[in-house]
Amino acid sequence: MEKFKKFVEHVGSATLLFLQALWISIKSPPKPRHILKYMYEIGVTAAPLIAITGFFTGGVLVVETYPTFHKFNAEFLIGALVSLSLARELSPVLVALLVTARSGSAIAANIGTMRITEQIDALEVLAVDPIRYLISPRLIAALVMVPSLVILSYASGILGGYFVGTQLYSINPYLFIEKMKDLTELHDILGGLYKSIGFAIIIVTVSCYFGYITKGGAEGVGKSTTTAVVVSSVLVLILDYFLTALIY
Repeated sequence: MEKFKKFVEHVGSATLLFLQALWISIKSPPKPRHILKYMYEIGVTAAPLIAITGFFTGGVLVVETYPTFHKFNAEFLIGALVSLSLARELSPVLVALLVTARSGSAIAANIGTMRITEQIDALEVLAVDPIRYLISPRLIAALVMVPSLVILSYASGILGGYFVGTQLYSINPYLFIEKMKDLTELHDILGGLYKSIGFAIIIVTVSCYFGYITKGGAEGVGKSTTTAVVVSSVLVLILDYFLTALIY
């Protein structure tokens, strides 16, 4: 019962933190230079990692599915399979998990360190709103950069699938592209982007919340960071199920 009460308390506090950050972002937006700084940290520096991961994800989809499709002489449909799998599911989820591991942990550690070294208290003494200064710019940056990274992952995945399919398995390049275009609709791609917006909110809210409530010195920072990454990853996968059911 005690654990359930703590769980409800955490959910309520994290939700209120998100709503506060959202309200501040609309009412009194943070400085553009702060937003750009976090856009660079969350998105630009992660782009090479996302591109490489996307490329090999597209390639491995072809490797895994080619033998089955070959039995039915349907190799030309692999392009559509790669495109739909990446757009609907793999790109949004893989990007969210990589951003969680990379940026979510950094956010939790950074804010947690500020909390235990009393820098957040100092901001409050100086009449600087910590939520406007620390959380709102990260939220705005994530809402812009996570969908952008999903588009990058999708594009590099298509490239990887095309390369492996046409060069290693001799699939007809024209049919690969044409079937992909015929069977992939804008709705499929937009659905993945809608998912990525939900994932961005989860990652930033959870990471900032656990960093914000850190206590117990350096050990507390480690615990907060680990908890933020684990909780974000689990929530991303849970939310993915419900969003998939809702969108598709």
